[in-house]
Amino acid sequence: MQFVSTRNNKELISFSQAITQCLGSDGGLYVPAYAENLAPWIYYLNETTSFSSLAGALTSALIKEEFSPIISEAIATKAFPYNPAFRQLDNNLYTLDLFTGPSGSHKDFGVSYLAACLEYTLLMQDKYAVVFGISDGEIGTCVAQAMRGKTRLKSVLLYAKGTLRGFDPQDCVWNGGNIYPVEVDGSFEDCSRLAGAVFADTGLVKEYGLTLANTVNIGRLLPQTFFYIYAFSRLKGKVFGDIFYALAPGNYGNLVAGLYGWKFSLPVNGFITECTPAVTVDSFGQCQVLDAVVPLDKRGPTDPGSPSNLERLEEVFFANPAVLKGLVYPSPVSEKEREAACKELFIKYGMFADGETAGAYAAAKKHTDAFQSEDSTIVLVSRDHPSYHAEQIRHWCGEAPTVPDRIQPLLQPVVPERRIPADKAAVVRILEELGRL
Repeated sequence: MQFVSTRNNKELISFSQAITQCLGSDGGLYVPAYAENLAPWIYYLNETTSFSSLAGALTSALIKEEFSPIISEAIATKAFPYNPAFRQLDNNLYTLDLFTGPSGSHKDFGVSYLAACLEYTLLMQDKYAVVFGISDGEIGTCVAQAMRGKTRLKSVLLYAKGTLRGFDPQDCVWNGGNIYPVEVDGSFEDCSRLAGAVFADTGLVKEYGLTLANTVNIGRLLPQTFFYIYAFSRLKGKVFGDIFYALAPGNYGNLVAGLYGWKFSLPVNGFITECTPAVTVDSFGQCQVLDAVVPLDKRGPTDPGSPSNLERLEEVFFANPAVLKGLVYPSPVSEKEREAACKELFIKYGMFADGETAGAYAAAKKHTDAFQSEDSTIVLVSRDHPSYHAEQIRHWCGEAPTVPDRIQPLLQPVVPERRIPADKAAVVRILEELGRL
C-alpha cells in the first residue's frame, strides 16, 4: 500500500515514509492512496483469532511491499500482548471494549503498533527517531509503555504545568530509559503551540528525525481499523443481518478508521455517532461535514499538536460522495439524554459507561432503523476504562467503577525533574541533549 497527502493525491509515498515524515510538506495528512480488498483475510478470521494474529495478517496484506509476513507477525506480536474485550449485552447489542491495554486507553493499541513499526523501519534504515508527544497524562502513559525496550526510539513528552503522571521514573532517559518527560510552564494549549513551532522548523524535524505519536501519524490511526475487523470476526458466525457501530466522535480517528475498514471490504452498514459542530446533519437528516466548505488551499497546515481527522473524513467523502450519507449517521444528543443512557446501561446491563460511551448509546437508540430492528446488530465501542470517569459515573448512577490495579499507579502525580518555559529554544536544547546520549 502507498499513501498520499489529503492535499496532493499525485505524490505517492511508502508506509515507512508516512510514519517517519508524519506530515505532508503541503500541510496535509497522509491517507491510503487506494482501497485494498481484504475480504479474503476478513472472511478467513474467526472468533478464536487473537488480535495480534489478526493484526499480523492484515499488516502483511496492507504493507506487503515493505513488511514480509514474518516481520508483520513479529510487529503485531510485540505490539499486542492483549486483545480488545467483545461482550454480548442483549440479543442484538454488543460492546467492543478498547481499554484492555496497560494504560486502560484505546490509544494503547495505536501507539504500541506505531512504535513497533517505527522500530523495525529504523532498524532496516540504520536510523534513529524522536517521537514527540503532548500529554495531559494519558498519551504520555501510552508512549512510555510502548517505548520500553526500543533501541531506535526516544521520546520527548511535553506536559502542561502540574499534569505529570502515569509513567515509571525508571523509563526516563536520565535513568537509562528512553523517554524525556518535561513540564512546560504553561497550559496544554501552550504545549500545542510549542509543538507547532517545532514542527514548522523542517530543518529541526529532519536533523533529529522527529515524528508524532498522535493520530496525525497514519501509523497510529491504521491499527484502529483492526478494531472493527476484530469485532466482525466475533460476529460473523452469530449474526446475518446489518451491522452498525456506535461510537463517540472524539477527534474522528475511530470513525475514519472504521470507514477505512469499509474501504478494505469490511461488511458494515453504518457508523452511528453524536453530532458535533463540524459533523452534523443537514435539513434532510443526512450527514454533513461543515469544514468541507473551506477549500483546502485556503487552510493553514495541519496543527501537529491538536490532531483532528476531519480532513481525512473529507477525503473519504470526496472520493466516495455517497459514503457519509449512507454510512455515517450523526444524531444530536443532549446532556440529559447522555445521563439517561448511562443509567440505562448500568441498570439494564450492569455496565459502567463514561459520558462518551453513553452518548454513543443514546445516539444509537435514536437510529431506530438499526436499534429496534431484529435483523440489525449494534456494536457499542467503549474507548477508555470507565474508572477514569468515576466521579461523573457516580453522580449519574450512584455507584462508580473500581480502578484496576494496573491503572492505579498511572493516576499518581510524578514530581517533574525537568522544567522548561514554553519556548522553542528550550525544546531545541532537549533535542541536543538527547542527541548526545
